[in-house]
Amino acid sequence: MCGRPARANERPAVQAGKENGELQLPSSCTATLYIPHRMGGRTGCFAYTSTSGTSTGDVMAHKDGRVIARAREFRILRTLQRFGFLRTRDLARICWTRWLPKPVAPLSLAPVHSTASALRMAQRTLKRLRTMRCVISAQAPDGSIVYTLSEAGARMLKEAGIDAASGKDLVRGFSSAYFRHRCIANEIAIAGITQGFRVSTEREISQGRWLGGEAGIFGKRPDVVLRDGKRVIFGEVEKSRKRASEYQGLLRWLGRILELQKRSQDGVQLGSEVVLERVIFICTQAFQAKLQRDLEAAGWSLAQQNSLIHYSTELYSFRDILFP
Repeated sequence: MCGRPARANERPAVQAGKENGELQLPSSCTATLYIPHRMGGRTGCFAYTSTSGTSTGDVMAHKDGRVIARAREFRILRTLQRFGFLRTRDLARICWTRWLPKPVAPLSLAPVHSTASALRMAQRTLKRLRTMRCVISAQAPDGSIVYTLSEAGARMLKEAGIDAASGKDLVRGFSSAYFRHRCIANEIAIAGITQGFRVSTEREISQGRWLGGEAGIFGKRPDVVLRDGKRVIFGEVEKSRKRASEYQGLLRWLGRILELQKRSQDGVQLGSEVVLERVIFICTQAFQAKLQRDLEAAGWSLAQQNSLIHYSTELYSFRDILFP
């Protein structure tokens, strides 16, 4: 165990990936990973020297159980920083599932399923983090427990060079509809990450930390963004009921996207490095039928719509307290 605190002008040996949050060691032949921790009110670190310099897989292969535990704790904190809040099952799915380095097949929106052992490890790690007061827990409308960063957890990430803030305001109170919406958006993001896509979560998008920034794309920010090279997929989680003003704004936005689609044979060019491949609505069958009717009434044929807009109506349930 290394007892010295990290110096203010010292760059951590571990760097967090900008998109997927993977911990990457430098590519040099020999590198030392310092994993921050707190013990007895003091900040210190565990040191692990790698000769391969690839990823956290090397850390997990080390026999020292303390290093393994600290790496798992750090990864959960980093994941909560990206998503805002997550359930235990979500953390088990993303932190104990092997990620593909890049997509090898078309995007699947099916929820990722974790093993029983992954769930147990997530529970144990969260218990340690609660004891360390690095996470805050709260009960969601469906009775499940959600976790977010505490001030101490955010401070630990900052010490590792990652911009972070406490999520206590996120879990002070939320409606059942908002909770369902966020859970589905998070599950889609997790599915994309494990399949090798570069993902912007709903939390990151709300903070302007995505390709559209604070202003969004034509004034709108999607719920999830999944990227493979230059090609981008927007994910929208929608229910049948939507405020009239918001729904009209959605129709105008889709109309503008479809106009751009007419000018290109291969997606919508959003910039020199970004092409919108499609917009996927995760919604009810009623919402799909209504949106298709209204777009057709606005002058868009079904074939034109299908060239850019896709729907997923079977994988996720919007009914009260029913989660896949």
